Amino acid sequence: MWIRLARFILRYRIPILLVLAAFTGFMAYQATFVKMKYQYSGMLPEKDPRFQDYLKFKEIFGEDASVMILGIQDEHFFEKDFFNAWNQMSEEFRNLHGVNYVLSVSDAVDLVKNQDEKKFDIKKIFPKHIESQQELDSLRMVLENRPFYRQLLYNDTSHVYMMAITIDEKLMRTANRELMMDSLLNIAEKFSRSNSVQLHYSGLPYTKIRIGYMIKEEIKIFTIIALLVTSLLLFYLFRSYKVVFFSMLVVIVAVIWAFGTLGIMGYDITILTGMIPPLLIVIGIPNSVFLLNKYHTEFSSHGNQIKALHRVILKVGQATFLTNLTTAVGFATFIITQNEMLVEFGIVASLNILGLFVLSILLIPIFFSFAKEPKHRHLKHLDKSSMNFMLDFVENVVKNSRRWVYFIVFVFLILSVFGIMRMKTTGYIVDDIPEDDPVYVDLKFFEKHFGGAMPFEIMVDTKKKKGGTRLPNLKAIDELQEKISALPDISNMYSIVDGLKFAKQGFYNGNPNRYSLPDNQELTFLYKYIGGASDSISLLNNLMDSSSQIVRVSGRVSDVGTIRMLGLLDSVHAIVNTVIDPEKYDVKVTGSSVIFTMGTTYLVNNLFSSVGLAVLLIAVFMAWMFRSRRMVLASLLPNLLPLLLTAMLMGFFGIPIKPSTVLVFSIAFGISVDNAIHFLAKYRQELVVRPDDIRKAVLHALRETGLSIIYTATILLFGFSIFMFSDFGGTQALGLLVTITLLVAVLSNLILLPSLILSINFFTTKNFKDSIIRMKDDIFSNNNNNIGDDDEI
Repeated sequence: MWIRLARFILRYRIPILLVLAAFTGFMAYQATFVKMKYQYSGMLPEKDPRFQDYLKFKEIFGEDASVMILGIQDEHFFEKDFFNAWNQMSEEFRNLHGVNYVLSVSDAVDLVKNQDEKKFDIKKIFPKHIESQQELDSLRMVLENRPFYRQLLYNDTSHVYMMAITIDEKLMRTANRELMMDSLLNIAEKFSRSNSVQLHYSGLPYTKIRIGYMIKEEIKIFTIIALLVTSLLLFYLFRSYKVVFFSMLVVIVAVIWAFGTLGIMGYDITILTGMIPPLLIVIGIPNSVFLLNKYHTEFSSHGNQIKALHRVILKVGQATFLTNLTTAVGFATFIITQNEMLVEFGIVASLNILGLFVLSILLIPIFFSFAKEPKHRHLKHLDKSSMNFMLDFVENVVKNSRRWVYFIVFVFLILSVFGIMRMKTTGYIVDDIPEDDPVYVDLKFFEKHFGGAMPFEIMVDTKKKKGGTRLPNLKAIDELQEKISALPDISNMYSIVDGLKFAKQGFYNGNPNRYSLPDNQELTFLYKYIGGASDSISLLNNLMDSSSQIVRVSGRVSDVGTIRMLGLLDSVHAIVNTVIDPEKYDVKVTGSSVIFTMGTTYLVNNLFSSVGLAVLLIAVFMAWMFRSRRMVLASLLPNLLPLLLTAMLMGFFGIPIKPSTVLVFSIAFGISVDNAIHFLAKYRQELVVRPDDIRKAVLHALRETGLSIIYTATILLFGFSIFMFSDFGGTQALGLLVTITLLVAVLSNLILLPSLILSINFFTTKNFKDSIIRMKDDIFSNNNNNIGDDDEI
């Protein structure tokens, strides 16, 4: 197969280039349709009952993640000029396209009993413009005598005041949301500068847009940095501008194909798919390194350029294919997670890594067949003293110090057990953002003064129409929300109960002592008064469903991480089971914060399954290539060791298991096993020449592939290390942990793998011998014809 492929590539160079150019043009056109993702992907599968509860909540009550909050801490808030400026800012927000509703202290309303018409008149407490400080002080007293607004819009103890801005759900799904947010922030910053105060921003709309902007910037920066770093390393290693140019051209075309794949499949750019371009650059360069090292090695031995390129395809093609296949498998296993964002990432990354192989095996031989023959200076890297010193050291360890190798491995395995036992699973909604980033700082501001900023919702189904208006049910809900509000890290919960308490206070002319749950008699006439109010500002609006059967209990929760959040949910469910009769009510605890917590737990469990699947599939591919179970075991052991050591470091240094860190294991294993494949493929070829001398076969294979392994390791280590400079904690962890894992994997494949082969000396099973015999037939039976074909080309 590889003989025919080599002939085909070198005979039909021009047609192949034309086809690739046309296809790349098509993919570039498709890439123009790619846009940023403006919605968070659900971590839970759509059929998951908890996700179905959340969808039902949104269907009844609307999006819970569409409110941006703005806050200020100032003892002089109720000074006339400042308050008027705040009120003016609120009006400007209200006039923005995409802003549905604004609620702050200056927008607070009062219920005034209209006894003649038997209804409540809705009256704003504060006018649009305050004329005097005396007027403002008087109205402030009115506000502070309305307990409904306390902790909802202000914290009277710390003098913190909040403004809630509801953003149009449809706008939040389009690119126009960024323009709207820019306009909103410009208005806010103008107020901040004019009044010399600091504003704080939070809420999921603000967080989504801010993170989306950071993702776009990082895609640009890391793609450029990856190109620069790999270009410099290639030039340092090969001392050839041609090598750098042609290798960069291959990965740039691969990046175009990746964006084209996103366009064809209708996927948007997320925090994960945004990593694909720099990942392709970093992963694609090692293909060129192995192919070019073999090309230079062959050319230096006989000086025939076409023959050298032919043998590159013939001898390195299969190993390169398998290395790309195993790397693609590492990414493809994310498909089983059923998480939309990870599934898209896995599909696009795996397909384009295979595309990288196609580009590398076609373009590198074709490009260099048109280029001039390598000069002596281009081949000097094959004899670098520093590299030879490293290989001499490795060879000496493999030959003479294998017992020490096994002892060190044993010690690390023991330590890894203790480290793994210390690992913890957790995740935060803003986990990937640095602690000094304004998004994180402002989130903690709202958690401190209002008990949280993330949506926390409860649906109480009374199982009867109008059940949400009946006193026994209202009493149960009142007790429920009172006990839940007393839990740490949860804000005061609000429901129809608070609206009715407010209505009762209004009926009794604003007497704060009357702010309490109405009795049956009071409920009767209160419902009449409430029914007469304007629908647009009805107290029942968005607090019950249309049939008044399902009651919404709404609040906010702090971003405390999945471990504490799961404990908090257990406490909430314990309260529900104590207060609510399950035969009379159906209670669902939901909201964006709950879905994130359950989704993170689900995702981590499934990502561990994907690691296991990656190991299994790669083992199958290795078995297919080498036809030996023992060879598969020997190749997997040195590459599982780095994963165990990485897990050990995570345990000892307190790096939690979360989606971004679990990704490391599948990605790193798929990449690290590549070195084992290249070594074992060369080892198998050496056994063809010297079937009775395993020692020489191992050392020759180590000497020839060791240089490429060191080169590719250098590029991969530097390439992945650039992610440590990301603004996202998850990307930083990915860069650090993959770098550590790959470093250990290189040492393991250079030292442990050859040591195992020499020590055990068991790779002469019947199947393995048969595969060697097949190689002899493929390579040597047609050797003379192959050379003739090279000359014809």
